[in-house]
Amino acid sequence: MLALLFPGQGSQEVGMGRDVYDASAAARKVFELADAALGFSVSGLCFDGPEEELRRTEIQQPAILATSIALLRALSERVTLRPAFVAGHSLGEYGALVAAGALDLEDALRLVHLRGRLMQEAVAEGKGAMAAILGCSADVVERACARARQDTGRVVTPANYNGPAQTVIAGDALAVEYACARAKENGAKRAVPLPVSAPFHCPLMEPAAAKLWPELAATRFRAPEPPVVTNVEAVPNADPARIPELLRAQVTAPVRFTEMVRQLAAAGVTRVLEVGPGRVLTGLVARIEPRLERLAVGSLDDLDRVAATLGAA
Repeated sequence: MLALLFPGQGSQEVGMGRDVYDASAAARKVFELADAALGFSVSGLCFDGPEEELRRTEIQQPAILATSIALLRALSERVTLRPAFVAGHSLGEYGALVAAGALDLEDALRLVHLRGRLMQEAVAEGKGAMAAILGCSADVVERACARARQDTGRVVTPANYNGPAQTVIAGDALAVEYACARAKENGAKRAVPLPVSAPFHCPLMEPAAAKLWPELAATRFRAPEPPVVTNVEAVPNADPARIPELLRAQVTAPVRFTEMVRQLAAAGVTRVLEVGPGRVLTGLVARIEPRLERLAVGSLDDLDRVAATLGAA
């Protein structure tokens, strides 16, 4: 049983998608549609950069989404995909919704472009921070965040549950630093500050969620086929009426990726395919559910190999 996974921010690199654009009519159509929908050359930024521009949140989000869907469409030219579930990490949930037929690609691109801008604007530069805490359980991190909130009076919460021993936290810069120190006192091996422009997936993002809501509420969603395992609840959703609120909540709520992967395994999934630039999710899945077979398609070189593997199933 197959599940598709779509990556989030941080997976981008200059040059992504160029090879599949040159080789696949379906992929080329995706990038052309993205350029038209957004009113600027997102394809040019994917292919040629500059890297500094591609790192901007409001550019990075539609760029990764366009590349992921281009790769999906190119793979679908080679093999018929029959996933039982789809899921994505943060931004990647929009790719999952497009893959499941719940959201038109044009609408998804416009939403994530806006989402990225609103998330960037929600907190003044330098006020927020994120850090990855490694080598301890999520419970230790949650207690460290609670202690930091109590002692500093500032916001810090888990933002990404990325694995049994990797939890990312986000919030006020001072509170994040304090929580990192408390976590290390209680057994964490390392606390690594992340080079991000804003503290994503924490209550400081509420202004972004509030401003994104009218656009989500006005967007047409269809029933996802197959269901989407959501970031907020870590369970499959097939009800289109629930999608706007789940996406609104996702802006401020943690990404429960560990639970999502365990949910897929419990539902009978035996193989996961990461569709998009990078191999971030493949690495996380290996730590969460090592029994799952892991495939990834992030470039033209991957397409025929993955198609042959899936076609032989």
